[in-house]
Amino acid sequence: MKDLGRRFGVMMEVAIGQTKIFRRPVMGLLHALVFWGFCVILIGSIEMVIDGLFGTERALSFLGGLYTFIMASGDIFALIIAIAILVFLFRRVFLHVKRFSGIEMKHISHLDANIALTMIFLLMVSLLGMNTFYVLEAGESGHGLVGAYPVSQALAGIFDAGGAYHFWHEFNWWLHIGLIFVFANYLPYSKHFHVFMSVPNVFLSRLEPLGKLDTMESITKEVRIMMDPEQAFASPPEGAEAEEETPERFGILDVEDVSWKNYFDSLACTECGRCTSVCPANITGKMLSPRKIVMDVRARMKEKGPGLVKNGKEYSDQRALIRDYVSEEELWACTLCNACAQECPININHPSLIVGMRRYLVMEESAAPGELNAIFSNIENNGAPWQFSPEDRMLWAEGKVEVPLMADLFAKGEKPEYLLWVGSAGAFDDRYKQVSTAFAKVLNHLGISYAVLGTEEGNSGDVARRAGNEMLFQMQALMNIEVFEGYEVKKILTCDPHAFNTFLNEYPDLGGNYEVVHHSQFLRDLIKEGRLSLKGEALQGKKITFHDPCYLGRANKEYKAPRQVLDALPSTTLEMGRSMSFALCCGAGGGQMFKEAEKGDKEVFLERCEDALKTGADIIATACPYCMVMMTDGLKYKNKEEDTKNYDIAELVAMSLEV
Repeated sequence: MKDLGRRFGVMMEVAIGQTKIFRRPVMGLLHALVFWGFCVILIGSIEMVIDGLFGTERALSFLGGLYTFIMASGDIFALIIAIAILVFLFRRVFLHVKRFSGIEMKHISHLDANIALTMIFLLMVSLLGMNTFYVLEAGESGHGLVGAYPVSQALAGIFDAGGAYHFWHEFNWWLHIGLIFVFANYLPYSKHFHVFMSVPNVFLSRLEPLGKLDTMESITKEVRIMMDPEQAFASPPEGAEAEEETPERFGILDVEDVSWKNYFDSLACTECGRCTSVCPANITGKMLSPRKIVMDVRARMKEKGPGLVKNGKEYSDQRALIRDYVSEEELWACTLCNACAQECPININHPSLIVGMRRYLVMEESAAPGELNAIFSNIENNGAPWQFSPEDRMLWAEGKVEVPLMADLFAKGEKPEYLLWVGSAGAFDDRYKQVSTAFAKVLNHLGISYAVLGTEEGNSGDVARRAGNEMLFQMQALMNIEVFEGYEVKKILTCDPHAFNTFLNEYPDLGGNYEVVHHSQFLRDLIKEGRLSLKGEALQGKKITFHDPCYLGRANKEYKAPRQVLDALPSTTLEMGRSMSFALCCGAGGGQMFKEAEKGDKEVFLERCEDALKTGADIIATACPYCMVMMTDGLKYKNKEEDTKNYDIAELVAMSLEV
């Protein structure tokens, strides 16, 4: 296994340190205290088992001062855990917290949670009872205490059992050890199985950025043969055996297609609902619940697993994960914003399952929504999601700004420092063409060495990949890599976070390794270096709020750069209630911008636009072409386009240039 040191660090931070739990501070603290308390009390439980098996008394007391500290800590934690469990039970039984409900949460799920919590409460009560009567018995017999028990010593002053201290100590000892064994045997059949599974699940979690999707090597072989048919007829190297062609299903139809890690995730799932509570599709009333997807994998494996074990991978019960458990409507409602994976306290990666099932629908059944099929066709034929001719890719600059072409510079023997990737939206979308123009003007103003591909530019493949068309993505990627190699591209600069993420995280799997810079990072660095001064009067006194693009923020953890650019403007920056890693998706990702949204209470872009309008800002700043489109649509729908403007940070910088 690779990266053991890094994995251990992630485990200590996320599992032991409970850092993601603290994203909800109050309940996070209570849950963390319960976890840490269990870790301490577990030592005492091990001692009880040793004493019970070998007839010893306080077997670990040889640890001296450390033993005293452990016993004191366990005594204090027992009270804390008991109080925390009562709070948890109260919330579940009386407060009806929304994330605890959902179509996937059956009555048995709620009953199971209450039983487990009750057992934990009884464990803590019996532990405190055992310690309290041990203190009383030691005082009565005159023998000194082994260890320290601050809470139990306080309780000892309250209880008077008529001198039967030994009996009650033994009673609570046996009750506690009995509950330990009952609880340990109950856990594998309970949602609280995560007590065993969560730490190893975090240790084994993905280490790549959230924005990276795994590359299907089987597809890569197919695409390379399509691009170079001679490979199909090439003989294997001398001494090498020819690969046996075995038909392989593309994507996930049923549980035998999921990875072992996906199944491990399903076993470790705490059913806490944090993933579903932040899902933009679920928030706006659509069917998708990331928690349900994970629980469905577990339920389907429980149903089909025995047959697979007995009869092999070819076993079929005429049912499948797709449609019998997870509907197509659920899968296509996802925006691939990664909010669920960001929020999960044990690092479950829900999008990998959703994309896997989309891949099956697209590549095996051609069952994508009609609008997406049209997008696939356009990308394949025109190199863009829209029906524009590739010859029109430079119309955005005509008569507005001088933009150097890579081919022209190479013909002169010049090699620009940066390839400016304009992107399909930057070249063809009427609104975002203004952003391309503004950014090019900034680059020209500063004398940056750059060039664009012009009519040679294609599509990054991001939309195709996230919509499940892995083959189309890899075709686009390999063609782009070939063009980049021809021009000896080393650095790529782009305004599109989706292209930024794809070039940075996903192209390396196919042999394309570049230094990739988002325009917010580029502008931030120029400001820090003193090369870019922003003192224009156009934005003086304006209030600006920034909408975090999912593929710049959550996917690649870049939250500071765009804010540092805004801080350099003569304006005031306001934060939305949901911002940075908590930011709500604009609703465009995962191919959503190109299709009708699934049924729900409202559109995601309206929910996000309302977040922005609540700040009272004059300007909504964006740093992504998709976000620009969705926020602009939201302002139009709300009839606020005259009161509140939507600008990309490149436009704001262009407005404020000190000439």
